[in-house]
Amino acid sequence: MATLTVWKFDTPDGAQRAEEALSKLQKQELVQILDAATVSWEEGKKKPKTRQATNMLANGVLGGMFWGLLFGVIFFIPLIGLVVGAAGGALAGSMIDVGIDDDFIGSVREKVTPGTSALFVLTTGVVLDRVHESLREQGIRGELIETNLSSDQEANLRRMLEEEDSSAPA
Repeated sequence: MATLTVWKFDTPDGAQRAEEALSKLQKQELVQILDAATVSWEEGKKKPKTRQATNMLANGVLGGMFWGLLFGVIFFIPLIGLVVGAAGGALAGSMIDVGIDDDFIGSVREKVTPGTSALFVLTTGVVLDRVHESLREQGIRGELIETNLSSDQEANLRRMLEEEDSSAPA
């Protein structure tokens, strides 16, 4: 079963530091990272900067379109490269099928604000308490917002991503 977690930090660089720490934990086999992305929101900026974490993994399983859609829904960022309209609405609606509902989106939107950052991570086989403890030991303090994906939701996510991939121009 996969887990989608969001770690919120009280500084714009906290997510970057946590990403580096998680990369080390992955090498120690304390966590298996399937995909990740960061959001960094400088004080005084209208919208956050987003980035897929490519240094942790060879090929993220979710892909840029998923992260773009998720961040667009949460932070109202225009979705570059995403066909807007019925296809965009269908993809946004399918997020509910993968456990990303209005409560999750509202919670992240409320907590990730100017002056903060967040690390979004899709993992499997992780012991969150050990990861959280390891981050604290490294001086990285963050608030964990967690969404567990059921087996059905994980299958729906993979199906959604396969459909996105097959509809992408060659």
